Amino acid sequence: MKGEVIYLYAFDVANEIITPRVQEILSEKPFPFEIRKDRTLPKDMPLYKPLAIEPSPLTAHLYGSPVRLLIRIYDVGVVTVMMRVGFESEALGNLMRFHNPTLEDGRTLDKVAVDFCGKVCSSLKDSVVGRTEFPPPPEAYTVFCLTDLANVTDANVWLNENRREVAGLLTETAADKLSETQVTEVLRIQRSFEKSDLAVIDWDAALVIDLTGYVDDVLYALELANLQLEEFRMMDQRLDLYLDRAYEDLERRGWSVFGAANKTLRHLRRFRVDVAKLTDEVTHITKFFGDWHLARVYLGARDRFYLDQWRASVEQRLVQLDKLYSVVHAEVNERRMLWLEIVIVIFFAFDLAIMLWVRR
Repeated sequence: MKGEVIYLYAFDVANEIITPRVQEILSEKPFPFEIRKDRTLPKDMPLYKPLAIEPSPLTAHLYGSPVRLLIRIYDVGVVTVMMRVGFESEALGNLMRFHNPTLEDGRTLDKVAVDFCGKVCSSLKDSVVGRTEFPPPPEAYTVFCLTDLANVTDANVWLNENRREVAGLLTETAADKLSETQVTEVLRIQRSFEKSDLAVIDWDAALVIDLTGYVDDVLYALELANLQLEEFRMMDQRLDLYLDRAYEDLERRGWSVFGAANKTLRHLRRFRVDVAKLTDEVTHITKFFGDWHLARVYLGARDRFYLDQWRASVEQRLVQLDKLYSVVHAEVNERRMLWLEIVIVIFFAFDLAIMLWVRR
């Protein structure tokens, strides 16, 4: 069998990247990435096109094969690094070594991805809005792509004959050690359009088969789902930290009319708008797939990555943020009204005292 192992890394580097401003990345002119449309789909159906560059392959090889690079820039503030390495193997078990491998020069692929992300961020400069702390932890995903199954023409029949080996490869576990229940769970999310193609999506890795040799469309759907997982995960962490810090600040400093409370209100308002905007943009990046098969692949990945639960968690914290904002705003208004009433009483008493003094 022949194919490629693809390593996907998604980095949340900023709140937003203004892609129209990006003229050059790593001394290369970026181009809009676009997948090939082989299947029938509605006309004029928009599909999100990130900016992309394809740097030279790495000088260090992986198991004797060159490592190709593809870097993409998304306006939601994400940089993705894709590394592709070809292979030939007689058995699926031999591909187990491609999990967490090390290059010939001793570097891990994680380290290479982080280094390239740093260089890309330096190239973006003024195009980045709200840069995050670097290096951010990436969301990594591995895809095993098979394009030649040695005279096999039906990918679904091949999977039925090798289901235990596929489950072992995707879970990094010896095939004979897996229970039948686990094998069924690993293979639960499958997508296929023709006999020659198949996608099996698991939590940490996926198997993609396309005997025509074109897998970029399915890879793109998986990359978008992986990107959303990274964004929702980071937003959830930031909201947790921000809410904890806001509660601590308010408890420590107390409530005031013009001091900490007003400052907290401004921060809450700005942060709430930023997160709501980003959540909407991240969600709508996959709004229009057009190709129903790719939409089904994405929906399968969304199910496996628990994206709905991650989004629900973010929305729940946004509700908490709204409640905190409302409480602080109401408390500040009550304090202001109290001080206004006190000022009115003071002026009334002062006016009454003057009137009594004049009558004497």
